[in-house]
Amino acid sequence: MPLSDTIKTLIRNAWDDGYPCLVATNGKEGPNITPKGSMIVFDDGHLAWWERSKRAALENLTLDPRVCIMYANFQAQHDKVLESGFLRFFGSVVLHESGPIHDKIFSMLLPREQTHVGADTGIGALVKIEKAIDIRNKPIM
Repeated sequence: MPLSDTIKTLIRNAWDDGYPCLVATNGKEGPNITPKGSMIVFDDGHLAWWERSKRAALENLTLDPRVCIMYANFQAQHDKVLESGFLRFFGSVVLHESGPIHDKIFSMLLPREQTHVGADTGIGALVKIEKAIDIRNKPIM
């Protein structure tokens, strides 16, 4: 499932553009939704982020690795950059506390994320995309 260069760029710049990706997890206290400013497209089959806050989302992932990541940018739809400004990615997360995937995720982050407080002890969260759809359930290509 190749992601377009447009989607890759929008996700990479999501935080700085004011449209952060939201990650939904589920745990013993119920669902949690949190913004992730470090979200990147790792490759055509994976998204990733740098988990440095180590709060509810991380705790939830230890119980249930399934996530939904939402990118919402109605302006991109209005400007005809995207057919739908609401993209959803469903998948499962594998956490990487060290090793080559951990290091590769870190190397792909924007400099502001690499130098942010807590970055040096962060965990790489790699999401295998199992389904990618827009708000109308149309597959994202």
